[in-house]
Amino acid sequence: MIRTIAIKNNKEIVKDVDIIHLVKGNFKWYWIDFNQPTDEEIEFLRDPLSFHPLAIEDCIHHLQRPKLDYYDNYTFFVTQSLNQETISKEEVDFFLSGNYIVTFHHNPSMEINEVWNRLSQSPHIQKWDPSHVLYNIIDKMVDNYFPPIYKIEDRLSEIDENSTGRSMEVLLEDLFDTRHQLLSLRHTITPMRDLIYRMLNSQRMTEMQGKMVYFSDIHDHLLKLTEMIEANRELTTDIRDSYISINSHQTNHVMKVLTVITTIFMPLTFIAGLYGMNFHYMPELNWTYGYFAVLFLMFLVGLWMFLWFKKKGWFK
Repeated sequence: MIRTIAIKNNKEIVKDVDIIHLVKGNFKWYWIDFNQPTDEEIEFLRDPLSFHPLAIEDCIHHLQRPKLDYYDNYTFFVTQSLNQETISKEEVDFFLSGNYIVTFHHNPSMEINEVWNRLSQSPHIQKWDPSHVLYNIIDKMVDNYFPPIYKIEDRLSEIDENSTGRSMEVLLEDLFDTRHQLLSLRHTITPMRDLIYRMLNSQRMTEMQGKMVYFSDIHDHLLKLTEMIEANRELTTDIRDSYISINSHQTNHVMKVLTVITTIFMPLTFIAGLYGMNFHYMPELNWTYGYFAVLFLMFLVGLWMFLWFKKKGWFK
């Protein structure tokens, strides 16, 4: 679907203007949104918009790395937003010039829809221009990076506290899933941070003069997001190491108990094995109280070894 909005020289807003009339018409500026376009609609990027084939190719191929390319009379941006339900990244492309902005996305974009509605209903249309539309959309994208990270922080707190008493295996599995999500977020946010940094230091984007202070604020948010991701990744490492240490301690404790039990029964097994041999000439076998004496001896040996291990602190 393609939708358009145009601003006349008298600040009047006109919607759903044909693309050919937009390109050839006398408008102050206009916005064309390619929302989940068909193959036929994608051809409008070639004619009449006449964008470069490499930029069109980047639009067609999904999930390009966020980047910035300069072409004659316009600048091409590749950005990534986050799906709030699946926490997966979705590509949004921009063609920016002094008198138009073209957005292209294969998935529905809540950020573009929100800015589109704000522009359509704005009583102060004079403050809007293509670079201001770009700023508002990217700003919404970056703002929507925060909720998934806040959810991850809450999940890490639950894993750390383990108030529900889940097993170690379940906790570690959930922890590694969280680390994977943090890695995916870092692969989205870090390139976006680099993109905004490149925009701030660009000398060729004359159409954005006077708007750099707004993009600098976005860059600050991305720096904060990067720090939050790194802090949470370090926290997952600490939690993982703590669980592994606890698991090793519990394993060592179990092994120590088993070792004590095995050691106590070693002399008892020897005594039982000694008098279990079927030799005919064993004097103790003919003793009336031999059975009870051996049991008493085994009891004393076991008790002595138990008290000796306890004195050594093996049962603490």
